[in-house]
Amino acid sequence: MNIDPSKHCIKCDRPFNSEYAAISVCDCGDSESPLDKQVGGTHYKDLAIQPVEFCQKNRFGYCESAAIKYISRHKGKGQAEDIRKAIHYLELLLEIEYKEAK
Repeated sequence: MNIDPSKHCIKCDRPFNSEYAAISVCDCGDSESPLDKQVGGTHYKDLAIQPVEFCQKNRFGYCESAAIKYISRHKGKGQAEDIRKAIHYLELLLEIEYKEAK
């Protein structure tokens, strides 16, 4: 039997319970995903979809990704400061991509 290691738990060898093996948790509770780890809080892990996951799957650039990151965490971490940071990245995007300076 050929077992695809990306589709099976390394700990118990059972198949993951999701089509997205890289972000799945096995029934035994083991997970090999870096998305299950967060340094300095839980403001990303508590979201239904983490910003890095969303941005990577949609192939967003740096400015778009940074804005999404700050918007998604403002309630759980930086509040108004995170909104200002998101606006800053969107202003950078306007200037860099569309030559619109503030």
